[in-house]
This record gives sequence, structure tokens and C-alpha cells, in this order.
Amino acid sequence: MSALTRVAAWQCRPGPLDVPGNLRRLDAASAAAARRGAQVIITPEMFTTGYAITREEVQRLAEDPGGPTEAAVAELARRHGLAIVYGHPERAAGGGAYNAATMIGPDGIARGRHRKVHLYGDLDREQFIASTARPAPFDFEGARVGLLICYDVEFPEAVRALTVHGAATVLVPTANMVGYEAVQDLLVPARARENGCGIGYANYCGADAVFEYNGRSEICGPDGEVLARASATDEELIIADLPGQSASTYLADRRADLYDG
Repeated sequence: MSALTRVAAWQCRPGPLDVPGNLRRLDAASAAAARRGAQVIITPEMFTTGYAITREEVQRLAEDPGGPTEAAVAELARRHGLAIVYGHPERAAGGGAYNAATMIGPDGIARGRHRKVHLYGDLDREQFIASTARPAPFDFEGARVGLLICYDVEFPEAVRALTVHGAATVLVPTANMVGYEAVQDLLVPARARENGCGIGYANYCGADAVFEYNGRSEICGPDGEVLARASATDEELIIADLPGQSASTYLADRRADLYDG
């Protein structure tokens, strides 16, 4: 993931409470992404368990880092030879659970982790604990990469916190609903443009018992260009090559001495 990165964003319907079934679907999607030369595939938010599943089910299905679901995803990454960014519930030390995302490398080793910082709405706050850790990038295949989850990417500060520390690519599992299309139309391209970074944004389509999701997963280049976008309604695997450089001078020209960060 240095000069050019081939990113796959997998848009799929939610599979509430069906961890084995979701892993089987991820196996098939990863195989398809690998056949097309993708270096990383991104799933939607809380993919392994489904998003809107109640606090009790989140806590029942949450695992510690390195747990059995992570081990199963690691085996898929090794088998198909690509990195996998997937959304899942992570057990919190003091009780409750985080809304989490993990990148597993093609060698099956966890490369980066993120716990959702910005919780959106009553359901998010009912089901999860908000992380208090600043988003931080990590090294992957010669580049710096960052993870965010859904509402996180809508905050300029979250993406900026990653890019000022070297992130060239930000990967985002999401569960964006019908009525919030401005996120894909305006905010995600703007976050890419103002930070000179590529962004992969993988959403659900269809519906669960609570929400209807608006699809429109997308991959944006570092100048804000939409390189690939899925439909609003169908399951799709979109793939794009991210340019390694941006003409943007925002990071170089910003006056950090005049404000925090």
C-alpha cells in the first residue's frame, strides 16, 4: 500500500446474529476481491454480528481482541492473500462493548484496531461504550493507514488526527441509513480532499429490523474524486486504485499554531 493501493469496499445486506453465516459470506467476498487484485477489503460496520441487534446481543457476541472470530478472519486473510478490515463488537474491560474495527494483514496478523469514538443516536449509545482514545494510524506494507467507523469520518478532526500523523489512506466500515446521503455525496469526498488522503467507505444495503441502509459505498481519491461508488440498493464489490500522491497543500499550509491540533 505505497504508491498505488487497490482497495475493495464490500457492500452487503446485514446478517443479524449470524456470525458463522457472515464469515462464510466474507470468505466468498474476499475470494472475489483477491481475484481482482485487491490488497484490502473493507466490510460494513459491525459486520460479523449485524449492527442493530440490542445491547444484550452485542454483549453476548462481543469478544476480546484475538478471539475466535478474529482467528477465523485471520484464516480467511491468509487463504486469500489480502488484508481484511472488518467491523465487530469488542468486549470492554469494565463491562459493555465497543463498536470496533480491525485490520488483519494477509499474513493473518492484526495490523491495526479502532474503537468507535463518536456514537450516533440512541441505539449506538444504548449498545456501545464510546472510545476515549484518539484515532491513530499504523504501518501497513510501507504506508500509514487509519481506521474510522461510520459517524467518526463525518468529523473533520477525526480524519485530520490520522493524516497529520502520516495516514495516506483511511478505511471506514459504516452503517449509514436512508436519509443521510449527504455523507457520501459531500462529507466523505470533502474529508479526502481536505486531507489529501484516499478513503474507502463500506456500507450496508437493504434493511434489518430497525434501519434501512442507503448503500452507496464509495472509494474516494486524495483530491476528493469518487473513484468507485456502489448503487443504493444492491450488494456490490467495488474496487479502485488509489493514487499515491495528492496535489493538495492543505496539510502543508495549515496554521496549527493558531488552533489546537
